[in-house]
Amino acid sequence: MVVQRLQADKMIKKLITYFLFFILTAGVSAEQTKFEMSAPNAVEMGKQFRLSFTLNERGSNLQLPPGLTDNFDVLMGPSTGQSTRMQSINGRTTTEVTFSYTYILRAKETGTFEIRPATIEVGGDVFESNSLKIQVVKAKQQSTPQSQPQGEGEQQSVDLGGENLFVRVEMNKQNVFRGEQIIATVKLYVSPDIPVSGFDEVNLPTFEGFYTQDIEIPQQINFSREVYNDRIYQVGILKKTVLFPQQNGKITVEPFSMSLLVQQRVRQRSFFDDFFSGVRTVKTTVTSDPVSVNVKDLPPEPANYYGGVGNFNISSEINNENITTNDAVTLKVTISGSGNIRLIRTPELELPTDFEVYDPRSNDNVQTSDNGVSGTKTVEYLFQPRFEGDYTIPSVEFAYFNPATGRYVTKATREHSLHVTKGTDQPGAVVSSTRREDLQLIGQDIRYIKQGNPSLREKGFTFFGTPLFYSVYGGSALLFLALIAVYRKKARENANAALVRNKKANRIAVKRLKTAAGFMKKNENEAFHEAILKAFWGYLSDKLGIPVANLNRDSAVESLQQRNVEEALVNDFVDIIEQCEFAQYAPSEGSEARSDLYKKAVSTMSKLEKQIKK
Repeated sequence: MVVQRLQADKMIKKLITYFLFFILTAGVSAEQTKFEMSAPNAVEMGKQFRLSFTLNERGSNLQLPPGLTDNFDVLMGPSTGQSTRMQSINGRTTTEVTFSYTYILRAKETGTFEIRPATIEVGGDVFESNSLKIQVVKAKQQSTPQSQPQGEGEQQSVDLGGENLFVRVEMNKQNVFRGEQIIATVKLYVSPDIPVSGFDEVNLPTFEGFYTQDIEIPQQINFSREVYNDRIYQVGILKKTVLFPQQNGKITVEPFSMSLLVQQRVRQRSFFDDFFSGVRTVKTTVTSDPVSVNVKDLPPEPANYYGGVGNFNISSEINNENITTNDAVTLKVTISGSGNIRLIRTPELELPTDFEVYDPRSNDNVQTSDNGVSGTKTVEYLFQPRFEGDYTIPSVEFAYFNPATGRYVTKATREHSLHVTKGTDQPGAVVSSTRREDLQLIGQDIRYIKQGNPSLREKGFTFFGTPLFYSVYGGSALLFLALIAVYRKKARENANAALVRNKKANRIAVKRLKTAAGFMKKNENEAFHEAILKAFWGYLSDKLGIPVANLNRDSAVESLQQRNVEEALVNDFVDIIEQCEFAQYAPSEGSEARSDLYKKAVSTMSKLEKQIKK
């Protein structure tokens, strides 16, 4: 009897285990079932395209999206398929099976249409796919690019026409306030029937008049389908930059150009041409159109405005609220949000006069993305109380301009209470009397009797009138006159800001080149080339007295030639600038190429310093 009961209990436990396992397995299977719909986001009127469905389990009763046939003709389908992928990780092999269903469609009319989800049954459950939007544009007649015959071995140049291949700068805003961020995207538009094989020369815009921060994009250009002016193109993003206009009025991004290599079919001219491919690589140059941005001035600034344009918050924290007069206090103020964080000046902190205040330190932590620049600016204020007592650290007021509302917004941190007790073992302690303003600094209050061998002199002897007295007196007078002369010379030089920048130009450039060397050791390709560019543009700006906003390659070359700089040295400078600008947007050439470029940059900088006349 007992044995039968034990066997029955075991059987019940097994049934419960199998039942729970079935439910969990079914739940996991339901969670992992993926049913996806895909199609081009843009198609031409009258052209056929594919509408595909993929499912990672075997399904049945596929129902097309409701209303699909209202806007599209179903020419064929479904064409089913099955693929298997095996993957081995840490000795464990997994198999993934994918089932596909493909339909051939053709649009009935132009416009933008939303395709609602399709449904399919898997194991008695119904699953929905995602939805899609498809834009249908009018069909365009494709023009065949014409090439000019050239001699054998020479590279051909071809004019593909402005509608087939072009480059443009796309701005997400063109009417902004000064300091408001703009996303600028440099795009290459290629007609689908034109095979681009590479770049021969790239000159991207410099965005003069803007403070810029580049958005990181893949080095390998990925082309995607996009509709522009009712025509479908393969579009590749060459550069994305966040722009902050630094001046009012109309700022124009000047046209820039680049040379592309395009594969073009050629007719066979002889019997021997049959043995070779009928494709030839030709070169074509495309030039962008100028793009203008209208920049409005900001309204009159409040007293607590420190240059912030965007949307920000401010907070603060103090490291300790109970201290002694021996301790230093750190108040950390954090400004967070999106906008021109790097251009925000350090807010002022008004402290009581009983504090020893040190220079604040600031640190920026920003990220750039497709949404612009965001992050934090942290400012640390370091101060030390001189006296014991209770103090209130006032709040820090911070005003910023919100371009969305066109108004200034003021935010403030909270106040902090500080309790200070008297410290011990303070050399040269500061002691307060009954009145706080009557202060006395006490050093040593006991003078000991001098011991040892004293230095004695004859009674009645005076130093005045001796030759040594006149020598010291005359030398002091000459030294005083020399100090006055040096001081006046320094004052004249400091009054001439351009002369000061001229003298410091080489030292600052050398420091920037050292920074570039650090990036080179870390294999940070983009940061290395950017540091080289900053070193040369900053050096020429300071040395030639040309603002960075007005400095470009042509003006730099013209100014160097006016300073009688050797033509070979000018060519070396231009070559370095071109290599750096190109390398920022091209795949990395390796550490050896960066090392050669760095050596050439150091040598060129040294020669420029010797040849440019002050």
